[in-house]
Amino acid sequence: MRKQLYWLNDSEWRRLEHLLPRGRRGAHRVDDRRVISGLIDVIKNGLQWKDAPKAYGPHKTLYNRFVRWSQMGVFNRTFKELADDMGNTDGLN
Repeated sequence: MRKQLYWLNDSEWRRLEHLLPRGRRGAHRVDDRRVISGLIDVIKNGLQWKDAPKAYGPHKTLYNRFVRWSQMGVFNRTFKELADDMGNTDGLN
């Protein structure tokens, strides 16, 4: 049994928050920090979406956000910016 869930700390969140899409119409979005923490936990632990811990919200929300943001290039831009911050851009265009 897992002991602890993954949560972005304040420093990690500050580095990511400005990279996420804003100003979308429609229903109020659930907490992005909770969703990103859930995405990281699912991927890090090799879970299926349906097995995501309830603390991160509905698994369908995690899945839908992952797919939508992947299609929008959010993760590619995020990884590139984080790599640029570290001065390591080899192979990232």
